[in-house]
Amino acid sequence: QVRLVQSGGGLVQNGGSLRLSCVASGFTRKNYALGWFRQGPKKAREVVSCIDFSDNGPHYSESAKGRFTISRDVAKDSVHLDMSRLKPEDSGVYYCAARWSPVGQHFCVMTDDYDDWGQGTQVTVSS
Repeated sequence: QVRLVQSGGGLVQNGGSLRLSCVASGFTRKNYALGWFRQGPKKAREVVSCIDFSDNGPHYSESAKGRFTISRDVAKDSVHLDMSRLKPEDSGVYYCAARWSPVGQHFCVMTDDYDDWGQGTQVTVSS
């Protein structure tokens, strides 16, 4: 069973930076994809970024490009999201998610087609 535990987040001023982290457990192979999502107040959940083990680079939403950086620690099965130049519209609950099964290769997708989810962490950017 895959478990995702998130940390980070909090309150930051407009233009500030934050780091989110997500540590996964339960993977039996390094074949998974990890993504970051967010859900703002009265908004639908949206994908922010994702990363996998393919030769393709990480993916970002248009709003995240140039400001957010996703990275992973393969040895620790963890993923981080470094967010800079934050804006009030970046506020919301952020979730990490994983696409994984014991067989095959799992690629990151910029949709919510993920199997397991973290508990969520609040990010609030004050204006």
